[in-house]
Amino acid sequence: MSDYLKDAWQPTAEYVAASNVDAIRQRLGLPSYDALLTFSNTKPAEYWKEVLDYCGIVWDVDYAQYLDDSRGREFPSWFPGGRLNWVKSILKWADDTEMAQRVAVVAEREDGAVERVTFAELAQRVASFAAGLRKSGLQRGDRVGLLMENGIEATVTLLGIVWNGGIVVPLFSGFGVDAITSRLSSCSASALVATAGFNRRGKWVETRKLIDDARSRLPELKTVIWKQPDGAAVPPMATSHDGTQLLDWSELAASVAAGVPESMTADDPFMIIYTSGTTGKPKGAVHTHGGFPLKIAHDAAVHFDVGRGDVFCWPADMGWIAGSLVMSSALLRGATLVCYDGAPDFPDWSRMSRLVERHRITHFGSAPTLIRGLAANVPLSTQGDVSSVRLLITAGEGIDPEHFVWFQKAFGNGVAPVINYTGGTEVSGALLSSVVVKPISPAGFNTASPSVAADVINLEGTSIVGEIGELAIRQPFVGMTHSFWQDDDRYLDSYWRTVPGTWVHGDLATRREDGTWFLLGRSDDTIKLAGKRVGPAEIEEVLLELPDIAEAAAIGVDDAVKGQKLVVFMIPSPEWRGVVSDLERAVSEHVDVRLGRPFRPSAIHLVTQLPKTRSSKIMRRAIRSVYSGLPGGDLSALDNPAALEEIRLAAATH
Repeated sequence: MSDYLKDAWQPTAEYVAASNVDAIRQRLGLPSYDALLTFSNTKPAEYWKEVLDYCGIVWDVDYAQYLDDSRGREFPSWFPGGRLNWVKSILKWADDTEMAQRVAVVAEREDGAVERVTFAELAQRVASFAAGLRKSGLQRGDRVGLLMENGIEATVTLLGIVWNGGIVVPLFSGFGVDAITSRLSSCSASALVATAGFNRRGKWVETRKLIDDARSRLPELKTVIWKQPDGAAVPPMATSHDGTQLLDWSELAASVAAGVPESMTADDPFMIIYTSGTTGKPKGAVHTHGGFPLKIAHDAAVHFDVGRGDVFCWPADMGWIAGSLVMSSALLRGATLVCYDGAPDFPDWSRMSRLVERHRITHFGSAPTLIRGLAANVPLSTQGDVSSVRLLITAGEGIDPEHFVWFQKAFGNGVAPVINYTGGTEVSGALLSSVVVKPISPAGFNTASPSVAADVINLEGTSIVGEIGELAIRQPFVGMTHSFWQDDDRYLDSYWRTVPGTWVHGDLATRREDGTWFLLGRSDDTIKLAGKRVGPAEIEEVLLELPDIAEAAAIGVDDAVKGQKLVVFMIPSPEWRGVVSDLERAVSEHVDVRLGRPFRPSAIHLVTQLPKTRSSKIMRRAIRSVYSGLPGGDLSALDNPAALEEIRLAAATH
């Protein structure tokens, strides 16, 4: 890592002066960003009052106080007394004469078709679709599944459900029947809005039969709203044989707009989003009108430096937290949201840079796995003109310094900063991130997110610096889940009972004396070698220094003698044409030099793909389980099941 610290991005005076975070600092009358960070934790009520005003959050009734923690710090009520529907904070742009005719959403499909809507058109579409939902019988508080490809229709659908006071249940477009059923049954969803199919890598992916199979297991699901592919015939029936109401999305979207968004309390839920654990059923994180949207508006301003006139693109599936996060980051700040529905390397690896060029994107986000894919496919991946890019974002998993720097140089012309961002489904937005008013070390985070009392602790709960420990939060924070849906006990077990009174997030982290933070992987991915805990990202980072390695995953496997042994899986770079034994030897020798002999891999396997989620996170848990001959657990998030067969074969031949 040290070789890359000299490449730290340095803010210019112009960058600082034009930034949102410096504008907030000046409004608070504080002398520096560090003073702002301290202020946000010592006087959070004053900090959030200023931020919410700066972000233009629309309240129906202003809140009476910042926090009511009478139920305990594990169950805070944010902004009690306040009433709002956060959709209004997006739709307000339609009433702004300077903003109404600006493009709000651009949707590019995999086949190259592009559609655009202005803020005025978006507001009209949301109001009409909300009216259609009301006509169909959906009511405030109803849970509504959302399984749609990213685009204008998905954006309208989510906002329309929330307009009515409904609760969105996002579903990954690659889910199977069991994953869909478990999530919708867990929250007793009464309706589902689903696409009938979509294109992926030039092939049609049919979802109708999948949904029909799931419907048969969901007796409480009374309404299914189908979005048909362009030009497809609409099913003629209004109800199915089991009494389920079958409706056409386009007909509902053509309804006459009426009324205004439901006024909700800040504690009212608007989304239940499921995240897979290492064991047990998926966890339904509950997010409220006064939590997630306000945290994302904050992060979009403070960390992503988004504002009016910017063009924001971060390809993400609406079924994951990134989908609603990306949408909210752009639209709450008055920026244009660019959606892309398709594979990032289709028809070839130039797709992403060409997307930036076509739409003059200013803010571009990518998962580290995609960045590694782009870096392994130069010059194709860099064919497009990316000169419009002002800021880059990476999130979802750890990234090594080499690819962090490559992303900055290749997609940011060596000038745009890369904002590393980490939080999670249960916390809405950032726990750690970076701001453009401080230097940014490759692969690091230059700050905890303001008003998030982040710390690194040991197993006894004591703060540590310069050592690997657990990422923890010392105080309740805006954006944290309200709990898990009807499962307070599991919520407490997951975050609050490891160190009583402290949120322990499940990530390994380290913090330097200068305030720079680094993540080293999930705690449940921790590998203990030679009596020392090591995060998989630390090992993978070293492996990726070798030019012949395109991707890598490291796991710890139980060993009767050593306790655990290190096993690594690697995808060779496309240019590699060498001998397997030579590469294995080079890997062992390189790890020996960089980390020490005790950290040499006990087994090295070359594969053609690694199991990943649709958002490109490597599923190390699944690799470890399959390799060890254990049940795979919840694999509903897995995008490429064939990858597990390679892991099984590797285990059988070792």
